Amino acid sequence: MSIPKPLVQLNQLFIVITVLIALLAAKWLLLLPFLIGVVTLATKRNPVIMAGKKLLKKPASSYQMEDRDQQLFNQWIATICMGVAFISFLMGYTLVGYVFSIMVILAAGVALMGYCIGCTIRYRYMMWKYKRKKHAA
Repeated sequence: MSIPKPLVQLNQLFIVITVLIALLAAKWLLLLPFLIGVVTLATKRNPVIMAGKKLLKKPASSYQMEDRDQQLFNQWIATICMGVAFISFLMGYTLVGYVFSIMVILAAGVALMGYCIGCTIRYRYMMWKYKRKKHAA
């Protein structure tokens, strides 16, 4: 199953904006993209993407598609990083909170520009698993 690219970009933009606002205004706002990430991972349905479907001007199938499994992998990375950031701010580890928040902003921002860091990580992981399995046989 695939996801139309504009909806993936909407989710990336949502993450960039909410994490940026959280860093500038109130750290507790990190809970919003974090909780949406948790819901997405638990249900395999992203509320931002579901809401964004109404904004598509053409049928979903007419857009360039993105791999659903890859997007879930990316969501795992972002959700973990936002969770670490939030907990770090809560515990007073401000520097760690900023580092993980900025990593999320940079990864989602760079993805909006066309380079998917999560895709590179997943590809290398899959190749490592393949080579490991091949040598074990």
